[in-house]
This record gives sequence, structure tokens and C-alpha cells, in this order.
Amino acid sequence: MTFAVNLRNAVCFLVLAWAAASGCAAAPEDPNAVAGGGAPGPYPRTGCAATPTQPIAPGGYYVNGNTICTADGRPHLLHGVDRPSLEWQPAGDGLSQADFALMATWKANVVRIALNQDFWLAASPLRDPAYPALVDSSVAWAEAAGMDVILDLHWSDAGVLGSCAPETGCQKKMADQNSVTFWGEVAARYHNDGRVMFELYNEPHDIPWATWRDGGPVDGYQATGMQQLYEAVRATGAQNLVLIGGVNWAFDLSGVANHRIDGYNIAYATHPYDVGGRTPSTWDHNWGYLTRTDPVVVTEFGNATGSCATAYSDALIKYADSYGASWTAWAWYPGGCKFPAIIDDWNATPSPSGNVVKAALLGYD
Repeated sequence: MTFAVNLRNAVCFLVLAWAAASGCAAAPEDPNAVAGGGAPGPYPRTGCAATPTQPIAPGGYYVNGNTICTADGRPHLLHGVDRPSLEWQPAGDGLSQADFALMATWKANVVRIALNQDFWLAASPLRDPAYPALVDSSVAWAEAAGMDVILDLHWSDAGVLGSCAPETGCQKKMADQNSVTFWGEVAARYHNDGRVMFELYNEPHDIPWATWRDGGPVDGYQATGMQQLYEAVRATGAQNLVLIGGVNWAFDLSGVANHRIDGYNIAYATHPYDVGGRTPSTWDHNWGYLTRTDPVVVTEFGNATGSCATAYSDALIKYADSYGASWTAWAWYPGGCKFPAIIDDWNATPSPSGNVVKAALLGYD
């Protein structure tokens, strides 16, 4: 537990706080303006056709306008939790069938599982031969508990396999060519299971929108853009839903309208935390506006200040509900308020923010 807490604090949220203090994560000049113009939301749902309008993986979903749809034409929202540890430890921490069953007692319908490409890829010095099988087991445990799965490429290696020690944190600015190989293998493995969705890269940051979409030089390596990662998935024949996070540590989706990923069955992901000017007044500009045209999934959110305050998470869930956005809460891991955790122990005792998340999950039909 101490390792995980220190790792997440040092690598993620303290970096976010530093970025905010240094100005590189500043809010837009007009944080209340709707990106692309137009009136603020909420916006009407496109809804679903009686038969799929896009290819669909077995048992999975397709996207119609701003709506995620089931094969039989029902709108579907994802509401669940994030399950970390497979990004920093190839054996995970506390992963078991009982753990996923406890998530289901909160009525989560999806779990987002963080992964590390260097534990997966055979050519990596950090490769663990048991890692893919453990991911398989985690998917099976989640589905047996009634939950769908988002597989999230959380950490990478700047194009050099084994170059990033997991204990130091491996959230690079953008994906790399090894990420293309990773998604080719993962998508091929799960292409017949539409209940598995793919989040292409956890938290792009400090890159321009053109690099985000199409790749380019970043910190001495050649970054791979979201378009190429998406195409790596589709090249396998996988029609699974694909989630794509924005820039500024995945919070900012304001540039998507002018840098849209070409393809289908795409939802966009955002990570609002209460640091770096990510106040509710900025949500319309950074991601709320996109719910007018596309499905948006808040794949991480929480109170990153360590205060255990719950107002931010409560406001986020209410905003997402009103805008028709899906969400998964960070994190199902007993790491304390600084993590921030939604459970206090492996018995699923809710933390203060966990009480908010659990109440919201139990309130959905």
C-alpha cells in the first residue's frame, strides 16, 4: 500500500500540481466559453437505431452520434470504477475474483483496468510471461460479476522497451511505436469480446493537438498519435469501442472538433481533478461541449488535494449525469485521500469520496 500511495502521489498528482503552479496547466483564457461556439449544454441525445449503424464486436456496443448503443438499440451509459496496480506491478495488488465481486455490490457496470505495455510485450526486459493471463483473468472476473471492462494503456516507455522503471512512474507525454504493437496484440486478443473496450493512452500532456492526433517528435522520441493507435486496433478486425483521452493530462478535449480522429465507435475521455484550474466553470469549455456530438466518458476524477473533501466528486457526477456523460471513478485502491481512493480497505469500505461514488452507482437503474 505504501508503495502504491507514494508512487501515485509522486508521479501523478504532485506532477499535476507542479504543472499548475508553473503555468503549463493553466485554464483557458475564457474558461466559460463553449469550445467551437454555440450554446452551453446539456444537449439532446442522438439515441439509437433499431439495428446497429456501425460494426459491432460480439456482445458489445456501437456509437451513434453522441450515444453509446447496445446491439438491440438501447442507449447505454458506463458507470463504474478504476482499478489500478497492473501499471506498476505485473502481478497487480489485491486482484482477485472476490475483489471484482465487491465492485459489483456497488452496482458498477464497468471497471477500467490500468496496464503497462512493458509488462505485456515479449521483447521488453520487463516482460512478465504471466501478465497477459492475469489480464485475461481480470477481464473474466469482471464480466462474471456483471461488469464491462475498459483496458487502459496507462504507462509506456518513450519508444525504448524496458527504459522506464515502474517504481519511478512511466506516464510519458504521448504514446510511442511500442504502443502500436501493444494495441495490435491486445485488440487481436479481445476482438471477439465486445464487452472489452480500449482506452488508447492514459494522460497525454504538454504536446500540441497536431502531435496528439498524428504523432511527432517529443522529448527525443517519435510519439505516436491517437489516429495511428486507433488504426492499430482496427487493423486487427476489432470493432470494440475505443476511448480517446485529450491533452493536458487528458482533461482538455477542446481541440477535438478541429483534430477529430477518423473512425467509428469512438468515445472521448476526460480526467477532471480539482487541481490546475479544473474547476466546474471550465468543464463546458474543456469537455462538456463535446457531449453535443460525441460520447464522453470521464475515465478518472476525484479530489487530488488530500483533504478528503467530497464536493468536487459530487458536482462532477451531477454534471456528467446532466450532460449524458459516462464515468469511472479513481480509484478502487485503498491508498487514502491523497491517492485519491474510493475505498479504505480491501473489504470495500468506502472512503469519504467513495461514499459519494457508491451512492451514485446504487442510484442508477
